[in-house]
Amino acid sequence: MAAAPVRQRSGPGGPRAQLPPCYYEGYLEKRGPKEKASRRLWTCLCGNSLYFFNNAKDSHFVEKLDLSGFVSLKDDCSRDRNLEAARLILRMKDGETKITAPNLESRELWKGFLYSVVDLNVPSYLTLLPGQLQMLKEVVDKERSRRRTRTPTRGPPSRAPPSPLSVPLVGEIPPCFRPVSRTEAEVLLERHPDCGNMLLRPGRDGCSLAVTTRQDLNGSVFRHYRVTQRDQGGYIIDVENPIPCATLHEVINALVEKTAGTLQPFLLEEPYEENITYVSANDENGERILHTAPSSPLPKAPALPPKQDRWPSSPLNRSPAPDRRILTSSVPASPTNPMRRLILSPSPLAQTFNEELKMKLEKRRASQE
Repeated sequence: MAAAPVRQRSGPGGPRAQLPPCYYEGYLEKRGPKEKASRRLWTCLCGNSLYFFNNAKDSHFVEKLDLSGFVSLKDDCSRDRNLEAARLILRMKDGETKITAPNLESRELWKGFLYSVVDLNVPSYLTLLPGQLQMLKEVVDKERSRRRTRTPTRGPPSRAPPSPLSVPLVGEIPPCFRPVSRTEAEVLLERHPDCGNMLLRPGRDGCSLAVTTRQDLNGSVFRHYRVTQRDQGGYIIDVENPIPCATLHEVINALVEKTAGTLQPFLLEEPYEENITYVSANDENGERILHTAPSSPLPKAPALPPKQDRWPSSPLNRSPAPDRRILTSSVPASPTNPMRRLILSPSPLAQTFNEELKMKLEKRRASQE
């Protein structure tokens, strides 16, 4: 039986009626850190916990998994006898729980609901349909409202959230500063080990800071160091031999140097959009649709011709105007000048014409005599 969206089942007076609202449910195969074999159980995501039942009609759950100790959630690519099955590894502070969903689509949807409840934010990196994303948004809103209005239960007091700092900070704030609690700092460092293993955060009292570090020694090892501000300016790392620092940047640099570079500032790169999108309304039915702007480069404007100078930069660059008198200038008197020979030597046609004219003149003279 495939997983189904919110479909709360509650019998009058039964335990299900006392559970938080159910956001998602379906059959999953589960194997806890101390279990040797997987069990197929009907699983309900109610509030911030997973409740496991033997079947869909049972009103008494057999196991509960509180997600407040959530560390990470990742796909398990190992093969299963069922080729369509898709596995997950849910890592908590007290161990790993292996979960098998009926198929890849079901696994992706379970991941979406789990991340939405844990982070109170709709994950944008999963392959989900618009309708499924809308369901996750509604779950986030409901869970936020539930946590604001729920009454505290009996038991050990929960850890207070980080208070805003009531004292001004000296100098620039390092990029590894995160306004998170101690538990949230541990989760961040555990979930993103490639982004660094040391972050700066507010202290619980609101008057101090703290540095949380994570290292791997057969598992995660967390350490927390208090950083207080001095009256005369600067900060002190409160250890056995206090380390004075002028600025918060020096606090981080001192821990990096003391550990020979083993500790590195936590720098989480937030995701950015790869395409430009915009929302517009359809002219026919008025429905608003999300569009993606074309990624082709804009056409370039035609290049203007180079601007010519109004006046020449140098009179030497101007070509001299042709002297028209050169055609009528006298030829030098040198007898070896080829131009003189060309002008003085008659052409054959002119010579013939002169001879005919001479003969006619001689005939006329002879006739007159």
